[in-house]
Amino acid sequence: MSSRFFDGIAARGRVPLWLKLAYTAFVAVVLPIYWKQYTPFNFLWFCDVALLTTLAGLWLESPLLFSMQATAIVLPQFLWQVDLMAHLFTGYNGLGLSAYMFDPTIPLFIRALSLFHFWLPLLLLWLVWRLGYDRRALLAQTLYGWLVLVLCFLLVHDIAAPAGNVNKVLGWSDAAAQTAMAPWLWLLVLMAAIPACIYTPTHLLLRRVFAAR
Repeated sequence: MSSRFFDGIAARGRVPLWLKLAYTAFVAVVLPIYWKQYTPFNFLWFCDVALLTTLAGLWLESPLLFSMQATAIVLPQFLWQVDLMAHLFTGYNGLGLSAYMFDPTIPLFIRALSLFHFWLPLLLLWLVWRLGYDRRALLAQTLYGWLVLVLCFLLVHDIAAPAGNVNKVLGWSDAAAQTAMAPWLWLLVLMAAIPACIYTPTHLLLRRVFAAR
């Protein structure tokens, strides 16, 4: 058998059982509430994809899945964190990423659940530190991200729907769909820009900081 098989066996037990159970319980709460509040399309947001993929990663103890999701969301969620803190302490909503957290029309409990945007990237960094960074993450996440974007393109058509402008597939603005180019061309722009501007720099940083696996 290959050494990778034995490496996988050796890695088992490196994620505490209490963490797996607590995370699973949190997802079990989030799923039906988000499904009702935002519709199933909400789970196409990259942050929600990361939430669910990390669940699988925890039980499989997969460095690849953790590395992929760290590559995908650490940078965007850091910006979300900065935006939230700036809005909270100064009232300035510069990036608008966390504006919904201050929307009184959304129940407070549902907004509180969204705080996973704050702790999930930190958890992923800890998991990558603990199990190692899988250098296949960039290619794997790029393909995974493209699949999600294509699904968004096929399924998300109403910018005013509860799930909103999922992954900006309808355009950069959340107020109205973009009309500067054909929708399929905008999709191609996203498919090129997200790996180039988010995945690649994050991958290079994580590869440098954490031990390879």
